[in-house]
Amino acid sequence: MSMAYDPGNIFAKILKGDIPSHGVYEDEDTYAFMDVMPQAPGHVLVIPKVPSRNMLDADPAVLAKVIPVVQKIARAAQDAFEADGIFIAQFNEPAAGQTVFHLHFHVIPRHEDQPLRPHTGKMEDGAVLAANAEKLRAALAQAV
Repeated sequence: MSMAYDPGNIFAKILKGDIPSHGVYEDEDTYAFMDVMPQAPGHVLVIPKVPSRNMLDADPAVLAKVIPVVQKIARAAQDAFEADGIFIAQFNEPAAGQTVFHLHFHVIPRHEDQPLRPHTGKMEDGAVLAANAEKLRAALAQAV
């Protein structure tokens, strides 16, 4: 059984501007930003602006707006980080690994023979996140 959406979650606070983030893309419905604990260089999170705990309670219309942005970010990340592939992950509820209860998609560039780093709670240096965000924004600008 799903729990109620918590408007005090960290992603809701990021959307309100209460917590800073390294944004790479924003439109009327979605926001994409660098994961502060990246599992690989270029790890991005894509979230809807509408409150949804996860995919299980999301309005299908919200999903219809988020998925094309996930695809756009994935293509840009593959180009920007010269990745061999892109890993896209989305977790629903604690048993599945969800730790932030606002619908989000992980977009992670992957390279052959490079394992994902653990999502341990160790935050990446802000300068690295800023540089990776700039690479992604440049790739997105090229894609237009």
